[in-house]
Parts: sequence; structure tokens; C-alpha cells
Amino acid sequence: MTRSSLVRIGTRGSRLALAQAEEVRARLMAALGLEEAAFEIVVLSTAGDRIQDRALAEVGGKGLFTQEIEEALLDGRIDLAVHSSKDMATAVPDGLALTAYLEREDVRDVFIGRRVRAIADLPQGARVGSASLRRQALLRRMRPDLDLAIFRGNVQTRLAKLERGEVEGTLLALAGLKRLGIPEVATEILDIARFPPAPGQGAICVQSRRGDARTDAMAAAIDHRDTHEVLVAERAFLAVLDGSCRTPIAAHGTLTGDTFSFHGMILSPDGRQVHETRVAGSRADARPLAEDAATRLVSEAGAAFFRAWAK
Repeated sequence: MTRSSLVRIGTRGSRLALAQAEEVRARLMAALGLEEAAFEIVVLSTAGDRIQDRALAEVGGKGLFTQEIEEALLDGRIDLAVHSSKDMATAVPDGLALTAYLEREDVRDVFIGRRVRAIADLPQGARVGSASLRRQALLRRMRPDLDLAIFRGNVQTRLAKLERGEVEGTLLALAGLKRLGIPEVATEILDIARFPPAPGQGAICVQSRRGDARTDAMAAAIDHRDTHEVLVAERAFLAVLDGSCRTPIAAHGTLTGDTFSFHGMILSPDGRQVHETRVAGSRADARPLAEDAATRLVSEAGAAFFRAWAK
């Protein structure tokens, strides 16, 4: 095995990001009949990991978790990049493409309580930590009395802050806890109808250079068709809404045979205004159905609703 023949997989350095990169490597090994020695996992530091004291919306949004990795992909330092799909901005840099999605994990969010097991059991005015505007808005919709705090950091950092008593509870994605082998820390799994996920939540995506036949073939070997088609639709919904870290947006698509079902929601940051839609149709129409759903929500909500997001 020569240095030039190694498949270099770029990732962030958190325990969860490494677990996702290792899952991609394992699937590539199985699909292509290669040994572990054929791959190198390259850890890259991103601004999103380094800046922990401010909300993402204040310092640049979702791209903070991907920019350095995408730059390494563009200049050839890595061959493939592994990301959490929900962290991906709607616009992919020129020369790159999202070429594969692994089969989606559980999309639900969970509550992790320090002294109570469920959100409903939190005392009046309890402090809850979350870095997600979507989760904050959904929480405010359920419990407007809660004191919500910006809660940045990887899974272990957030659990440590919870243990120290900085907050009485926090929210995380069940998929991440499962990939880390610690789903038991969840004290309440939230109802997906009342607490829908972020677009792309639960799915690992692989990014590569456009037109690179070698990596295109690798990505194709591990791509999960249903997840890919659903994620394209969810990202199209997000793109119509110009989704960013300033926009509380939820989206969840599913495929059952040839039927695509979709639930989309937009909220004001305080959770008081909610607009949602549910649509269903053929698999072949998944993307236009999601785009039409977003267009209807834009029309229903009105321009004033969206201007409030920028404040």
C-alpha cells in the first residue's frame, strides 16, 4: 500500500464525527473488499469546533462545521469527506458534490434530564440548554416558561455540563447517541409529530470532488438509495426557505414503497407562530413535492414572518 493509493477520509475530530468516519470506512471496506490499511482517517479542525462561546448564527452558520474540510477536499489533501447531513449548508461549493448517504438512523430528538426524566416534569422556569434554534423554538412552543440557554460543544461536553448542573436538561439527536453507543442516557424520546427533526437529521453524508471517477465509484458502492432521495427532497425544502442557523425549520420525509410522505414546519424563534404542512405523493416527485411544500409555507407565513428571523 503506497501513500498515493490511500483513500483519505476527512472528518471533524469529535468522538461522534470519528465514529461516523469509521462507519463510512467500514462500509467501504465491505463494499469494495479492501483492508483497513487502504484508508486513512484525516482529522481536521473546524471553526465550529473551535468557537464554543457563541451561537452559530452569530459567527457564520452551518458552514463553520464544514469549510476547512471542504477546502481540504478541493485542494486534494483528502479524497472523501464525512459529515452529519444536518450540518450541511444548502449551497455546496463549486467543484464538490454530496455523492452518498448512508442509511438513515433514528431521526428523533431526545431530552436528557438531570433530575427529571421528561420535559413536562421540569419545574417552572427550569434552565435547559440547546444550541439549535429549531429545538429552542419547539421547546418554547411546549413550555414557554423555560429558561433556554445556548449550549455548544460536542456530545460529551454537553453531558458534562449537564452533570455539573449548569442546566436541568438538554436535547440531543438520538442517532448520535446510538452511534456513540450510549442511547441509554436519553431520559425521554420525543414524539416526532410534535417535535419534528432538522432536515437531514440522522443521516451521514459523503462529499467528494465532482468528476472524480475513483471516488464516485466508491461513494456509489455505499449509497443508500431511499435515504439519498429523501435527503435530496429535505434539502430542497430547506433551500426554498433559504434555511440557515437563523431559521427554525423542521423537515421529515419518508419513503414507503413508491410513496413519499413529507412533514415540514417553520417556527418563529419564540415558538409562538408555527406553520406546517404534510404532503404525500410518488417517489419520483419527492423533490418537487418538498419544494412546493416550502413555497406554500412561505406564502402562508408572509414576508413579515421571515423578516423576524434576521433580527
